[in-house]
Amino acid sequence: MRPFTYERATDPAAAAKALAANPNAKLIAGGTNLLDLMKLEIEKPTHLIDINRIGLDAIEPTQDGGLRIGALVRNTVLAADARVRKDYAVLSRALLSGASGQLRNKATTAGNLLQRTRCPYFYDTATPCNKREPGSGCSAIEGFSRNLAVIGVSDACIATHPSDMAVAMRVLDATVETVSPDGATRSIPIAEFHRLPGDTPQIETNLKPGELITAVTLPKPIAGKHVYRKVRDRASYAFATVSIAAILGTDGSGRFAFGGLAHKPWRSKEADAAFARGSDAVADAALSGARATKQNEFKLGLTRRVLATITA
Repeated sequence: MRPFTYERATDPAAAAKALAANPNAKLIAGGTNLLDLMKLEIEKPTHLIDINRIGLDAIEPTQDGGLRIGALVRNTVLAADARVRKDYAVLSRALLSGASGQLRNKATTAGNLLQRTRCPYFYDTATPCNKREPGSGCSAIEGFSRNLAVIGVSDACIATHPSDMAVAMRVLDATVETVSPDGATRSIPIAEFHRLPGDTPQIETNLKPGELITAVTLPKPIAGKHVYRKVRDRASYAFATVSIAAILGTDGSGRFAFGGLAHKPWRSKEADAAFARGSDAVADAALSGARATKQNEFKLGLTRRVLATITA
């Protein structure tokens, strides 16, 4: 690990200012992803800004009947919250399917949204990776791609986003709240928060330089059956091969978001609209334009089968 300097921020605005002042700085809270990347010299920050004492660790009701989740709420706390378990069960189930209890005790809401891909070539500094070194090439396209993306890919990158929580947030239409170094705040629909790779896979979100996540807001609860189904290579502590967050509404509607398939949590309005025609119609719409490799084309059929178990 390379040497770095360290400071402890006292409030969100101070953390954002410190981040903007040093282009080689990184925020650290739980550190469950960042520290691993630093040890492998994928991330090489010269300065760390500890944000564990800036507040942002509460779960509070909103005026419109939703919930506001502070950026530093730990995954364990969020999954166990009685309001989340009752009204946003898909989120609790997604959180509990991810990582180990020890990691959930440290991982934060904002950090979960911002975690980086687990593509093996991103982690192998001896191989080209456009996400790690822009312009160097994508080793995965002609390499080992079994667990990589089949939707929204580009010639520059076929990596997947690893978060389970983010998939549930996507089906719930969450909103990400931020603060900038100048104190300005904004709200970003989660559909617009993560980016597809295009020609710039190294730019993973639409956060501006120095912008800090302060909270994630959930809208009013959606009545119905909440499901999070995750298929993986082993029964625990593994990232999704395919995951689906679904809400089958009491009004006959269906909402679906997909993990393990794309560079971001994937959702298709056309797939939601197709629910009345059955799971195959949902799959046709969700997988429209898919571009698989020989190694991961099985994900297309697997997605159909998982959808069928949810909608049966």
